[in-house]
Amino acid sequence: MLLSSGVNFGWRRTLPHMIGVASGFTLMVFLVGIGVIQLFDMVPQSYVVLKWFCIVYLSYLAVKIARSGNAVARESGSVKPMTFMQAVLFQWVNPKAWTMALSAISVYAPERDLISVIWVSLIFAAINLPSITVWVVVGDRLQQFLTSAVKLKVFNYSMATLLILSLFPVIME
Repeated sequence: MLLSSGVNFGWRRTLPHMIGVASGFTLMVFLVGIGVIQLFDMVPQSYVVLKWFCIVYLSYLAVKIARSGNAVARESGSVKPMTFMQAVLFQWVNPKAWTMALSAISVYAPERDLISVIWVSLIFAAINLPSITVWVVVGDRLQQFLTSAVKLKVFNYSMATLLILSLFPVIME
């Protein structure tokens, strides 16, 4: 999603999305570590509801990505990059974020004491931001190769398709 946003909106307009992902994921790791996961354990069916909500929302985002290459839509304001708050909240419906947060806390802070959870959260923050920055920079640089509407449309549809394909492991589990 950050690669696609970098291509379609450039580095500067994608910056709130990028910072939102990094902040939201760090917050998610911390909150999972201090006990949010216990709420799901109390109501086991909530995992199924979360799974299907994630699938529906990511499918919606795939459609949004597929449509984002339309210059007329961008100029009219009907297609915009994800905002900071949308990116923060997106982490809570991102199955990959849930998997990483749960795994990180389980492996690196199994006792779930506050100091361990803070350390895991800070380490993920330190690693996450530079990693996702690469996606945005690559997307921004790809703009010079995706100069025609046809190329941009093919790219966006490819990214949307890859996002949908990434959902198959979630669906099949």
